[in-house]
Amino acid sequence: MNIKLKIWRQKNQDSEGHFEEYSMTGIEEHMSFLEVLDLLNEQLFAEGKEPVAFDSDCREGICGQCGVVINGQAHGPIRSTTCQLHMRHLAEDPSFKDGSTITIEPWRSTGFPVLKDLIVDRSALDRIVQAGGYISVNTGAAPEAHSVPVQKDKADAAFEAAACIGCGACVAACPNASAMLFTGAKISHLGLLPQGQPERLARVVNMLNQHDAEGFGGCTNIGECAAVCPKSVPLEVITRLNRDLGHALWKGQKTTA
Repeated sequence: MNIKLKIWRQKNQDSEGHFEEYSMTGIEEHMSFLEVLDLLNEQLFAEGKEPVAFDSDCREGICGQCGVVINGQAHGPIRSTTCQLHMRHLAEDPSFKDGSTITIEPWRSTGFPVLKDLIVDRSALDRIVQAGGYISVNTGAAPEAHSVPVQKDKADAAFEAAACIGCGACVAACPNASAMLFTGAKISHLGLLPQGQPERLARVVNMLNQHDAEGFGGCTNIGECAAVCPKSVPLEVITRLNRDLGHALWKGQKTTA
């Protein structure tokens, strides 16, 4: 197939960005989307031009480092990471024809400043975790695995929330650029377990304060975040976050415990 790539180019965080178009021929449908970007960069290298900067690591759908917005959708038209997207998935769209244009942009959020081209700084998510994503444990000895029983429904829900890989697709898809699905997942997977109870109320307050300080928007329950999450983290984690926040505020929890 023949395609056109309309790609966001931006030199650094302080410069203004713009779109540039590139024509490519002979693209095969079994090629992954990142392979197409690799091929484009080989062409640009050969022409003595600046290659397109984009992020990737495992390329196995595990880390989420590869995230970009493709034709207005975070990670593209399939519910997975960008590295798992293949050209056949794009070709399945009835509107896709030979020579169609594919628009590629970085995540859009105040909390995700663009470093270069399609690469954004997602360290804001790390700082949210640092604000409260931990538990109190005694170190030096491993407790018996069955010494603290956990109800199966809570264990399952905690595991479901812990599947979040912090790719940032929820932020990119949300009209408010909110990171509440991410924050709710990190709060849920600790708050559901017995080991996470001592810091439970302080955790939700501290992590939400950091969330807001990073410039992310508020949640208005649109649900786009859960719809694009490659690990299917459910919207219920936000409900659980709000319930914990209400309890914390009722108890007068405002700062770190």
